[in-house]
Amino acid sequence: MLVYQDLISGDELLSDSFPYKEIENGMLWEVEGKWVVQGAVDVDIGANPSAEGADEDEGVDDQAVKVVDIVDTFRLQEQPSFDKKQFVANMKKFIKNLTPKLDAEKQESFKKNIEGAIKFLLTKLKDLQFFVGESMHDDGCLVFAYYKDGATDPTFLYFPYALKEVKC
Repeated sequence: MLVYQDLISGDELLSDSFPYKEIENGMLWEVEGKWVVQGAVDVDIGANPSAEGADEDEGVDDQAVKVVDIVDTFRLQEQPSFDKKQFVANMKKFIKNLTPKLDAEKQESFKKNIEGAIKFLLTKLKDLQFFVGESMHDDGCLVFAYYKDGATDPTFLYFPYALKEVKC
């Protein structure tokens, strides 16, 4: 299994169990998330509590909770949204922090194509949700989520250049 860690914070943000599609000249990965239900699992072990004199609803008080699989799996932390000025400032800081961590070949490609990816994100800015890794590192990579054209499940956007592949 491959896990993708944030180069800056070291947080795990994605794994190969979530397929991605490259967009914006490979500057962004698009990953489909899913709403899933957690908890309230009804396990039938074959016992008959009514025959043993127990009440029907005796036992654990489980509460079903709907979560997004990617957010839950990687313990992503939602951040407040940005206005255009804040977003551009954050992206400039991100680019400045990430560029020295890339090898020369990746730096060239990153510098050449990152502007297109930022412009793409700016067109969706009002629809984006912002997430960071579990450590909530100030300079860590942002993960973006939005709902495509009336979809019920969110689509996540990652900067692959900010991710390090780790074999587990």
